[in-house]
Amino acid sequence: MKLLHFADAHIDMSNYGRHDPETGLPVRVMDFLNSLDTIVEAAIREKVDLVLFAGDAYKDRNPAPTFQREWGKRIMRLARAEIPVLLLVGNHDLSPALGRAHALDAFQTLDVPNVRVIDRPAFLSAADLGLPLQVIALPWISRSGMMAYLDLRPENPSEVYDLLGEKLQSLVDAWVEERDPSLPLILTAHASVEGASYGGERTVMLGNDLTLPGSLVKNPVFNYVALGHIHKPQDLNEGAQPPVIYPGSIERVDFGEAREDKFFVIAEVEAGQPTRVAWRKLETRPFLDLYHVIETPEEVTAELLALFPPPEQLRGAIVRLRLEYPAEWEALIDDAALHRAASEAFEFHLVKRPQVETRVRLQQDAEINTLSPLDLLALYWQSIHADPDETAILQDMAREVLSMQEE
Repeated sequence: MKLLHFADAHIDMSNYGRHDPETGLPVRVMDFLNSLDTIVEAAIREKVDLVLFAGDAYKDRNPAPTFQREWGKRIMRLARAEIPVLLLVGNHDLSPALGRAHALDAFQTLDVPNVRVIDRPAFLSAADLGLPLQVIALPWISRSGMMAYLDLRPENPSEVYDLLGEKLQSLVDAWVEERDPSLPLILTAHASVEGASYGGERTVMLGNDLTLPGSLVKNPVFNYVALGHIHKPQDLNEGAQPPVIYPGSIERVDFGEAREDKFFVIAEVEAGQPTRVAWRKLETRPFLDLYHVIETPEEVTAELLALFPPPEQLRGAIVRLRLEYPAEWEALIDDAALHRAASEAFEFHLVKRPQVETRVRLQQDAEINTLSPLDLLALYWQSIHADPDETAILQDMAREVLSMQEE
């Protein structure tokens, strides 16, 4: 069986650039759609037996109808080509309120032929799929949803994820026992996995992310493990069976992914045989992240212009130049000259970080060793003149981190 695996499409990501005059779509959205077109065309051209999408069709849990239309066009191309498609619901697709429709619900409601939406843990037999293949599917597991579904009422909220992990392990073990050993078995999940490397997309989430144990996904009973959620492409079981693969997002989401290539994966699976995996690189818009510290006031403009690559490398790229320098040298930076140098770029961001020497005085009779980490952190926010509203949020997060460490 030949499978095509991709994840984290985020097709409504429009955080840079302008709108296309012909389609009216943000040009960055068209970048994501171009990658999606490449994936769909590869599936049809290579006559794959199954397309596995491991979650996060969108960035927004309530995508605009235009973006839903564009996603739907591509999925319908696969359906009309009679290629079975499994769509896992990811955290960005799932409504935060129980009982509300998720972003992929339309395919399920309309009962689109050849398209199956997975919004709860499921075991799909060969009869369910109409293929000589079996799939264990784990969409995004929200804490509140699973607590309600499994009727969990732990005395200590910190135990929730331990209980969820145990329940999921038992569920998967039961389905593994139920499988037909003569047919390939696939595990697909939208989740974090123990030992995975996060890309630059990692958001600070304290206590909101269930992490699957490595032992669950690396079980040799599986022929292939198709993951989504983490944007950094990686095989967590490289050189061994089964391949445990995050293909990553289909386009660069932000500068945190500037140095990462983007892929989808084609895997050939057969019961009792090693799985063959082919990483297919996607042609994506380049991100160029430049950083420089100005250390002398002499020839500053020439020094900065020398940072830029030739115009042909800038053409169509999203470029960021981050500068650090003493605040009194601000007038030496020729913003206009830098923007002219980056004129071939799709978009240019100049981020200036003037450094001001600051001293924070302790209260009279106070000694540094008498201050708690939170007190010291509060002094730091004061020293860099941080926004008071942001400071309050950051202090709360620090307090939660420290309390978790103490526990």
